[in-house]
Amino acid sequence: MEALPDHNNIRYSSVVVEYIVPKQKSWAFRGWHAQLIRSARDSSGFVRVDRHRPLNCKDGVLKWYWVVHFDQPEHLNQWLASKEREAILQQGRDIFESYRFKSFTTGLEGWFSRRSGTEMDSLGPAAWKQILSVVLALYPVIMVQDRIFEYFGIMEDWSMASAMWVNLMITSSILTFVVMPFVVRVLDFWLQPAHQEISVRAEVLGTSSTLLAMGAMVLLFNILA
Repeated sequence: MEALPDHNNIRYSSVVVEYIVPKQKSWAFRGWHAQLIRSARDSSGFVRVDRHRPLNCKDGVLKWYWVVHFDQPEHLNQWLASKEREAILQQGRDIFESYRFKSFTTGLEGWFSRRSGTEMDSLGPAAWKQILSVVLALYPVIMVQDRIFEYFGIMEDWSMASAMWVNLMITSSILTFVVMPFVVRVLDFWLQPAHQEISVRAEVLGTSSTLLAMGAMVLLFNILA
């Protein structure tokens, strides 16, 4: 008999969706949304969907919240961008008033997931760990980029404002799509949510590794100066 996957150990790529629905259209919304979820279930990498009780709001509307989980960002993004999902959304325009979603995948917002207005005000690691991790990733990107630009004389004749804008665009892109995902993956054992306890060994190993890595990079760039 094939063993079922342990969902408690899956690191999801998820999207949280909020729908604002007139109360009189509640049942129509349920039927429409079941169709949307079926399309997600038929997509590669689907893990599960969590439904939360609707919030009874003023002005005769309900707020519905759903969390859809996929096994990796690529599969989540494929479903979000699919023509089938877009077609189903168009069908629901007459049922819900509006919707918005927040995905936890990659990019600036995906470095460390945050949530506010609830009992748990952070889904990401402690602020000091976030600072150390970002500096660990950002420092070598800036140093290497500056050395390359200086060596090849790139943008030497540009105004400071223009050169700074291009520099920031390049740095942010490299940081977001390459370096930060790598750092977060390597330090995953240490970058646990702030509310979640981790062992003293993991805390010491993660902190010391981060500080030693930064110290080694400073020493290396000073030698290469």
